Amino acid sequence: MNGRPARRRATVAIAVAALAAGTFALGAGIAGADSNGTSGKQSAQKATEAQVLGLFDRWNTALRTGDPRKVADLYARDAVLLPTVSDNVRTDRAEIVDYFEHFLRNKPVGTKVESVVSVLDRNTVIDTGVYEFALTDPETGAKKTVKARYTYAYEKQADGRWLIVNHHSSKMPES
Repeated sequence: MNGRPARRRATVAIAVAALAAGTFALGAGIAGADSNGTSGKQSAQKATEAQVLGLFDRWNTALRTGDPRKVADLYARDAVLLPTVSDNVRTDRAEIVDYFEHFLRNKPVGTKVESVVSVLDRNTVIDTGVYEFALTDPETGAKKTVKARYTYAYEKQADGRWLIVNHHSSKMPES
């Protein structure tokens, strides 16, 4: 068992599906997010939009370390990753680390273009939108930018940390 109540898991799955289907219109993100992502203990208060947007900054900073384990540390034990540049659904830590071992070779730097935050309850939030990645070919040094759609579903853990429970990223059809 994963310890997460079935009702909340169903709520997250339904919300992610609705967002991925385009039910919510994309809006402009805001700057100045709190990238800490932790509170030390669970709070009765819901997360703010700025706090949720800051979780991406934390993830993007982990990418810049070049360490796939540091990136994987931001995912829950039973997280699902539907990555941008792989056909494989990643459902455990080893698979997530494997994906980032390959992806990080391109020295990705993400920038959000558009973002919509949905605070479902005090322990569950979703951030969805469009981001771009500046990538560098490890062999040639050639640079390119890839634009993609994304959805992050986060759950606050008992220790107050926000972890990714579902991450979907797909290259834009026009790209």
